[in-house]
Amino acid sequence: MALTIFQKIFGSRNERMLKQYRKIAQKINEYEASFAELTDEALQQKTTEFKAAIVAGSSLDEILPEAFAVVREAGKRVFGMRHYDVQMMGGMALHEGRIAEMRTGEGKTLVATLPVYLNALTGEGVHVITVNDYLAKRDSEWMGRLFEFLGLSTGVILSGQSQQEKQLAYSMDVTYGTNNEFGFDYLRDNMAIFSAEKVMRGQNFAVIDEVDSILIDEARTPLIISGPAEDKAELYRKINPLIQHLEQGVEDEETKDSSGDFTIDVKSKQIHLTDQGHAKVEELLVEEDILNADESLYDAVNIGLMIHVNAALRANLLFEKDRDYIVEDNEVVIIDEFTGRKMSGRRWSEGLHQAIEAKEDVAIQQESQTFASITFQNYFRQYHKLAGMTGTADTEAGEFLSTYNLEVVVIPPNKMPQRKDLADLVYLDMEGKFAAIVNDIRTITATQQPILVGTASIEMSELLSRLLTDSEIKHSVLNAKHHENEAHIVANAGQPGAVTIATNMAGRGTDIVLGGSLEIEMEALGELTDEQKADVTQAWQARHDAVLSYGGLMVIGSERHESRRIDNQLRGRSGRQGDAGVTRFYLSLDDDLMRRFASDKVKSMMKRLGMSSEEAIEHTMVSKSIQRAQKQVERLHQDERANLLKFDDISNEQRKVVYAQRNELMEADDVTDVLDDLREQIVEKLVANYVPKGSLDEQWDIPGLQRAIHEELGAEFDIQSWLDADKDLYEETLVTKLLSELEDIYKTKMAVVDPKTRHHFEKEVLLRTIDKQWREHLSEMDYLRKGIHLRGYAQKDPFQEYRRESRGMFTNFLQEVMFETVKVLSLVQIEGAKDVEEFDEQNAANRPQHLDASHPAAASISDAMHESSLETSEKIMDNGGEEAEGTFKRETPKVGRNDPCPCGSGKKYKQCCGKLS
Repeated sequence: MALTIFQKIFGSRNERMLKQYRKIAQKINEYEASFAELTDEALQQKTTEFKAAIVAGSSLDEILPEAFAVVREAGKRVFGMRHYDVQMMGGMALHEGRIAEMRTGEGKTLVATLPVYLNALTGEGVHVITVNDYLAKRDSEWMGRLFEFLGLSTGVILSGQSQQEKQLAYSMDVTYGTNNEFGFDYLRDNMAIFSAEKVMRGQNFAVIDEVDSILIDEARTPLIISGPAEDKAELYRKINPLIQHLEQGVEDEETKDSSGDFTIDVKSKQIHLTDQGHAKVEELLVEEDILNADESLYDAVNIGLMIHVNAALRANLLFEKDRDYIVEDNEVVIIDEFTGRKMSGRRWSEGLHQAIEAKEDVAIQQESQTFASITFQNYFRQYHKLAGMTGTADTEAGEFLSTYNLEVVVIPPNKMPQRKDLADLVYLDMEGKFAAIVNDIRTITATQQPILVGTASIEMSELLSRLLTDSEIKHSVLNAKHHENEAHIVANAGQPGAVTIATNMAGRGTDIVLGGSLEIEMEALGELTDEQKADVTQAWQARHDAVLSYGGLMVIGSERHESRRIDNQLRGRSGRQGDAGVTRFYLSLDDDLMRRFASDKVKSMMKRLGMSSEEAIEHTMVSKSIQRAQKQVERLHQDERANLLKFDDISNEQRKVVYAQRNELMEADDVTDVLDDLREQIVEKLVANYVPKGSLDEQWDIPGLQRAIHEELGAEFDIQSWLDADKDLYEETLVTKLLSELEDIYKTKMAVVDPKTRHHFEKEVLLRTIDKQWREHLSEMDYLRKGIHLRGYAQKDPFQEYRRESRGMFTNFLQEVMFETVKVLSLVQIEGAKDVEEFDEQNAANRPQHLDASHPAAASISDAMHESSLETSEKIMDNGGEEAEGTFKRETPKVGRNDPCPCGSGKKYKQCCGKLS
């Protein structure tokens, strides 16, 4: 009550921000008349003036009104399009690092040019992130004309580009690309060995298009770069047919006992084997010689078999072809449940993808090992400033604020919409629903009103297409199988009488213009005279007005999606820029959402009341009930994302430490101080193990110490004779003596190569060791995360247990890096420069310059890159001494490992800010 009264007096926060933006928009408008009189050269000169002002100390906020006015004038000259005042307000929200919610058709692509231009003036680069390669390429070429006119450069990153192409794209003032490609490039850069291999140049400012799709829908799945692991394809093929012998059971509500071999929990999408099912699976595995007769699935050695059985169950009973995935070119390709797009190169984890490949009888690709991973949440939170735009964000405003610190600002439309959203129609079954949809489409097309039919899956889009074909209704289909024609189909979806069936991807980034797209029609006709252009425009205007008179675009939803935002996106295709339009959803009690939250009892009750397949329920109570169901699913998904992020935050702490250390080492010219420190720590640990501090001489294990030094460091010393000859050798002095001897041996061995080659080799061994151990650490963390929930049965908090265990594992990781690096460098044998040259050639051939994450060998900077450098062979690594590209320029004086730490702590640098851990 108090909040309502307060808002009535002072206005909501959104209203107060809009009021502030309108004032700034008025200042921008004051420049318009004078800028219109400038020549192109004078207008372009403004960019140089702005850059000089920034160097002189002016803030971006101070030059915002004038800069936005320049972009508006450039837009008029380049595109013939003038930014509306509400678009200026959207641009201000983006510049301030907020999310601008703007209705479909409000020109968000053009809005982005305002903050992108302003922030690109700093020279630190701006990333514009879209949902697919098509939009990234289209927008970079389209909006790139505006930026080029104003003197800024534009690039685009696409999957499959070479390292050189990506480096060029990232060096531009504005870089377009997809969220996946930016994330994978970040991970690949942090797997690079040399600075010249890196492609990105920091994360300054990013504008995310369709921000709800990228930061919410796709945030449940982390980005993972992996390489090949053990091949178990034959095991997947043997287990797959066994699932056919299992029978589904049901749980007795009173006794809680389950019949059959397994039960399915529809809400959580999980399958549980019953005791009877476990026994039957064991019998089947014994018959197939997969399991020994005297063994059980519960034996520790057979845990892996249980994972395979569970994967096969889920693949056969929970995942459907043409809904969750398609089979294309003998490969299983995942379909994004939110956008309906193919997710080429993405694979389900925990053996599920291989189980589906066995089910579909296609080639089973080898399982993989994680090399690097990050969640979208933790990737995007690294940007100095982040902003986003979409037509549907307000429903998730709380999560945007809590997870990304992004505030949602709802920008009003330029023209108030005239769309009518009709109440949902609910039918008894799918047959009745689709019959009603086809009949209504037939009736509406007779009036020449264009129709967009939205479906939630490829399967449903093809079913509806067959029904329309049988009814001789001409239509177009847009789904993941026909995405190449997306622009053409969407451009014509507003033509009089057009019928378009589309999955959730419908119209992403492309408006459905009533009467068809005039711009695309002009492009298709090629070179035209001014008179011809006028005729084409006049004909389009006549079609546009005709469609408006028919009632605008009719949007039909064939079912409700789990997320209200997806439904709102579909509705948003109609009623753009104040146009007329109509929307309606057709549902049945057999739909996925209805089955999950409206039990069979409801359907039985409807039948008893005499409801037939042809009849429909239309009531606001039904619509509200569906919205409540959607909210439940949204909360479930939000909990999944929050839980994923909660655990990944721990990994992210470690990731930031490792990546920061890697970058420091990669950019260093000489890592001798680091190696000396590692050698010192190892010797101290070895001596402490065999010569305990404060112990008596009789307690010392000198033979054991000699053996350990020989095994770990490849050196043979007669330590007992040292002790006999020098009575002053105790724990500390013994460490000093050992270090001196080891350093002399190492320097003598490395004297056969020049210092530059030596430093280069040392750095590469250190980085490759970090990478190898980091991969092992990630695998261990994955296993820990999968089983940590079991600690809950012992009344322990799984999250706190994960944090505690992971801390110990990270300490072990650092120890392994330290020991393996020093061991390799101590044992490797170098005979001369010839070895360096030979190994350089081998290394260049084995190590790919740049891999696309969708490639089967993705991100493998493969095991081969470690084999030669980490084995105690007679060959070593080098790149021929050429590392001029990407030379690191040190901004502060170099600090030695044993120098006082510059932070003022009084400690040595190696024990303070320069400590590896």
